[in-house]
Amino acid sequence: MSVTYIDAIHQAMAELLAEDPTVFLYGEDIAGTFGGAFKATKGLAAQFPGRVLNAPIAEDAIMGTAIGAALAGMKPIVEMQFADFGTLAQNQLGNNAAAHYFRTGTPVNVTLRMPCGGTPGGGPYHSQSVEALFAHYPGVHVLTPATVADAYYMLKQAVQIPDPVVFMEHKFLYRWLKADTWVEADPLPIGKARIARPGEHASVVTFSAMVPEVLKAADELAATSGYNIEVVDLRSVKPLDTSTILASVARTGRLLVVSEDFPWGGVAAEVIARVASEGLHLLDAPPLRLTSKDTPIPYHPDLWRAHRPSAATITQAVRYLCSL
Repeated sequence: MSVTYIDAIHQAMAELLAEDPTVFLYGEDIAGTFGGAFKATKGLAAQFPGRVLNAPIAEDAIMGTAIGAALAGMKPIVEMQFADFGTLAQNQLGNNAAAHYFRTGTPVNVTLRMPCGGTPGGGPYHSQSVEALFAHYPGVHVLTPATVADAYYMLKQAVQIPDPVVFMEHKFLYRWLKADTWVEADPLPIGKARIARPGEHASVVTFSAMVPEVLKAADELAATSGYNIEVVDLRSVKPLDTSTILASVARTGRLLVVSEDFPWGGVAAEVIARVASEGLHLLDAPPLRLTSKDTPIPYHPDLWRAHRPSAATITQAVRYLCSL
């Protein structure tokens, strides 16, 4: 029987609650029988009475309360219903949680679960990829799991980090992405990128739900064009594993960065800036980026698919890059 991405997240939270009495879950409609907007916490309130708590629909207040709990020695795991609305907690996260250790020497152990990214029909208010906004703040970790195993292990690892962690869970992956198990023999540490597919003709750096799209494009390119691309799954955008990116570019000489976020000020721009400043001599062609369109995200499923990178547009971009 296969397990899904959201199964792995649910299992990780259940184990964390069982293992550590200072862990509790806090968010909008996550308790009772509802179990949250995506049912990630379903059944946990009954299994762990008093430790799965409903919050008011006020993201800034949720984050502020979680910071207070962390300063009192607890380890809150906060669920925002949608990452788009997590921006309302940006003041508390950036000005308080992120800076508190710097100011006082006291850590703020808050794990902020953010259902992110687009799904058909989600529209502009429930579909954004906002990882770059939170990665901007010093002191914040931003994790972007793209596999079932990473959804499980990285959430368990996140709660052990004394700094605030933004855990970006892609909604499209929740029930679409499946595996035989979430267990791995040797899980990677936080901050280490993964070579999802070795290659020689170009390096494609990506993360989150773009990983399966890039892997699909890689299979298509190998079958039709003979291009063997190396796929780098960042796994976290902060910390960013620059050394693995540079090592990949050294092998291939070409770089494409694929991100579901908008183009301006995104992770793709940061990756290219680092390669340009630290590894320009490794490149045989200009680095490229492929992102979503610089417009609000449309509701209609066909327009949504055209708005974001796809296996087809990734394939086209790689062919162009390899022709340079």
